[in-house]
Amino acid sequence: MTVNDQASDHDRPPRVRPALNAGTWKEIAYLLANLPAALIGFVYTLTMVVTAGGLSVTAIGIPLLACGLFVSRQLGRLERARARALLGVRVDEPTPLPGPKRAGGFFPWLWAAVKDPVAWRNVLFELVRLPWGVLTFTVTLAGLFVLWPVLPYVARGLANVDRAMVRGLLSPSDELERRIAELESDRGVVVDTAAADLRRIERDLHDGAQARLVALAMGLGLAKEKLLEDPEGAAAMVDEAHGEVKLALQELRDLARGIHPAVLTDRGLDAALSSVASRCVVPVKVAVDLPARPAAAIEGIAYFVVSELLQNVSKHAQARGAGVEVWRSEARLMIRVSDDGRGGASALAGSGMAGLAERLGAVDGVFLVDSPEGAGTVVTAELPWRDRGM
Repeated sequence: MTVNDQASDHDRPPRVRPALNAGTWKEIAYLLANLPAALIGFVYTLTMVVTAGGLSVTAIGIPLLACGLFVSRQLGRLERARARALLGVRVDEPTPLPGPKRAGGFFPWLWAAVKDPVAWRNVLFELVRLPWGVLTFTVTLAGLFVLWPVLPYVARGLANVDRAMVRGLLSPSDELERRIAELESDRGVVVDTAAADLRRIERDLHDGAQARLVALAMGLGLAKEKLLEDPEGAAAMVDEAHGEVKLALQELRDLARGIHPAVLTDRGLDAALSSVASRCVVPVKVAVDLPARPAAAIEGIAYFVVSELLQNVSKHAQARGAGVEVWRSEARLMIRVSDDGRGGASALAGSGMAGLAERLGAVDGVFLVDSPEGAGTVVTAELPWRDRGM
């Protein structure tokens, strides 16, 4: 061997081998504890399933199964804690089941507990763990006395299988958890939107029609007092009150149209959107191609979205013309509102379009804005199609 070869061997990093360090001893402790933990879990799970299955024909079978599955969830929590402490496996805790009040009553809660996928995965975990627990306990115990030189390798390999089992069977469903989080967020958006609409209606009634009706009552009262002393003055006051009545009625009609216009209920989206387009300050072409009317809730949201977008066109777009297209594509109701204005619209937080995007997101809708500066705006919205009467 030359001097250069000796130098290169000296510079080469040493091979990394598992050692009996603290991490390895934790893995060995986990593997040795597999057998008692697996025995407890297997006996409980088998007893629970057999007992609840045998009593399923009676009134207590299903509630007993629900309680047993709840306990299985707690066993899964303990296994995740053991894996976290000894194997370093970080597994998120699944979303807890809602109580009977949040679930809508005892029987909906009972059904949700019986079909809980997290609890059933814990049941599967406990059933397959017994043979694996026997194997890991036997191999690890023998390694402590016979296979000492290779025990770190064996412990690492067995512990990696345990890590995979914990991640595979005791982890929450990513898609399910994501969907739950989305639904909780959407529910908050719906509640906030409904509260904002109620405040807007109350404000409009208080500042508009209510104020006019109060002034009308006062005017009629004064006219009544002057009816005998000053008939001409009383007639003028009645005439003024008549004008106030017309204005109050117009404001009430506008308010009702903003909530849910009668033309939408009676004649559908085509007529309702044509009515909205006629009030826009720029010419609007409306094209509605639907094979049937969607569900009333979807129809109302579609009307509201187009109405708000056309108001934006009137106020901000500085456009010469606009277009509204509505059609059905498989299980989606498609809406496109375009204009040839100055562009620059955005659906970022704080803008009016952000509120529309939140409303559509709350019903599994999609809201897209394409608005380059100086090149007009195209807004595409999608809503889930539901047949009328559903």
